[in-house]
Amino acid sequence: MRRESSTVIALVGRVSGRQLAALAESGNVSVVRPAESGPPDAAVTGRDAGSGTRAGATSPAWEPGAIGMREAARRRATYVVVPSDPLAGVAAAWREMWDVAAGPATAAAFEEQAADTLAAWRGKQFELPDYYLVVAPPQHVPTGPDFYLGPLRAARPRRVAVATSPDSAARANGPAMTATLLDTLRSLEHGPWWPPLDELVEATRRFYAGGLAETQ
Repeated sequence: MRRESSTVIALVGRVSGRQLAALAESGNVSVVRPAESGPPDAAVTGRDAGSGTRAGATSPAWEPGAIGMREAARRRATYVVVPSDPLAGVAAAWREMWDVAAGPATAAAFEEQAADTLAAWRGKQFELPDYYLVVAPPQHVPTGPDFYLGPLRAARPRRVAVATSPDSAARANGPAMTATLLDTLRSLEHGPWWPPLDELVEATRRFYAGGLAETQ
């Protein structure tokens, strides 16, 4: 369990660089920016990260999130927001596993990602954040199986918070969305710490993507 004074939040979902900059302007929020920063309006996401570490990839999928978590541990703000996640590869592979058209190889890809990530966690390369803050699309936008709102939220409902993005891109980058994110941070609930990662992965294997997180 983390014992730093700051609350570390992994931010997943589509959030622009401008929105991250607006969050960082809050006096009690520090934002760990991605190592490779794009233009000011570039979208960053912890949910859509690629699931592979082979075929020319330069680093394992867990590494950017692990670097972000280590940097977050050095910050001294009330909330430290990290727009990356050590479990991003596992999340992407789990989502792909539910795509029937992708074929049976996706199950093996998920197990490979899980094994790589578990090995890094056991080697103390990273710890999980205190909370996940999921920026969800507008309610009328259909979504597929979601690792964060599915098995992760089922394991620890109070450790996964949700902020719904507005319909338009302009509003998503505007002050109303910043206020929504800040309000979500301030309303985080206390709850049991995460179970060991190997237990989380095992629960993910058993989770049925068609069911509600609260009932799994």
